[in-house]
Amino acid sequence: MRILISTGGTGGHLYPALALADDIKEREPETKFLFVGTKHRLESQVVPQRGYDYRGIHVLGLAGHPLQKAKAMMVFIRSLAISKKIIQEFKPDLVIGFGGYVSASVVYSATRMHIKTMIHEQNSIIGLTNKMLMKYVDAIVCCYEKAYEAFPKEKTYLLGNPRASVVVKAPKKDIYETYHLDRQKRIVLMVMGSLGSSTINQMMKDTLALFKDADYQILFVTGKHQEHDWLSSKDMPACFHTAEYIEDMPSLLRKVSLIVTRAGATTLAEITALGCPSLIIPSPYVASNHQEYNARELERKKAAVVILEKDLTPKKLVDTINHLLQDEETLKNMALQARQLGKPDACLDIYQLIKKIMKE
Repeated sequence: MRILISTGGTGGHLYPALALADDIKEREPETKFLFVGTKHRLESQVVPQRGYDYRGIHVLGLAGHPLQKAKAMMVFIRSLAISKKIIQEFKPDLVIGFGGYVSASVVYSATRMHIKTMIHEQNSIIGLTNKMLMKYVDAIVCCYEKAYEAFPKEKTYLLGNPRASVVVKAPKKDIYETYHLDRQKRIVLMVMGSLGSSTINQMMKDTLALFKDADYQILFVTGKHQEHDWLSSKDMPACFHTAEYIEDMPSLLRKVSLIVTRAGATTLAEITALGCPSLIIPSPYVASNHQEYNARELERKKAAVVILEKDLTPKKLVDTINHLLQDEETLKNMALQARQLGKPDACLDIYQLIKKIMKE
C-alpha cells in the first residue's frame, strides 16, 4: 500500500497519525508512507525524526478579520495546486487526514482526483477542517459519540484514537526511582499537557500548604518552559514532587490512583485505554471550547469529575482530590467506566477499515 497522511498544527493531530502509521508499518512493512503537514510547526520536525518522508505546505488559519480570511483563502487556493502535485508524484492508494488546516488542502485535492480518502476526528466537537471535508470523503473515524452523531452515519465509524493502542502496548517501567516517589503511598498525578498551564502553576503557589497533611503523594508536572522558581519554597510539603515533563506516561498512568489533567484528545485516549480515574480541568483556551465537551463525555459516563477553570480554587481542588481518594468504591467505578470508554484496539480496527476501503 501507499498511504499519504496529512496532519498538522498540534500534537493532538500528529501523534495519533504517527501511531497509526507505526502500527500499519508493523503489520505490512512494505507499506510506503508520505506525511504532508505545515512547513514550520511541530510535525515538520517530529515526522522526519521518526523516519517518515515529509513534505511541507504553507497554509493559514481561517480565523481573524475579513482581510486575514481573504489572505488565508488565497493561500488555500494556492495550496490546492501544490497538494495535487504532491499527490501525483507519490501516487497514494489512500489519503488520510488527521486534522489541521493543511488536511483541508490535501484531502480535498485527493477527493477531486478520485483517490480513496478517510478523515479522523479526535475531539467530540468536529473541527473546521473535518466539517468541510466530511461530505467528500469515503470514510470517517471518530472517538466520541457526540462527534459520531454529527457526522454522516452511513460512512462514520466510532473506532477511537490510535494513541490508545500505543499506551496499552507500551512496556512497563519502574517510575518510582525516576520521579523519587514512595512505593508505599498512593500517587496523584497533576499534568496540564506537555507545555503545562501558567494559570494552574500560579494557583499551585497558594495550594501547597493545603497538602501538608496529605497521606498520599503528588507528582506535579510544571510543563516545559514554565516558570517554577516558586517550587524551591521552604514551605513545600514532603508529599509534593515535581517534574518538568513526563517521558513515560503509560508506565506512570498504570500506577496513579488519580490524574488531574486537561481534556486534550490524546490525554483522554490514554487514560481511558488504561482505565485511569480522572479529575479534569478543561482548557478554556481552545477552539470551540472542545476540551470541555471532551471532558463532559467522560463525566456523563461517570469516568471523571470535571471542574471548570473559572470555578477552580486551591481549596476546591484539594477538597475534591481528598474526597475522591477517600472513596475507594467511586475510584474503582471511575476506572471501570473509563476502561469501557477506551478503545485499545483502535489501530487494528482502523487498519481493518482501511483494508475494507481499499477493496471497495
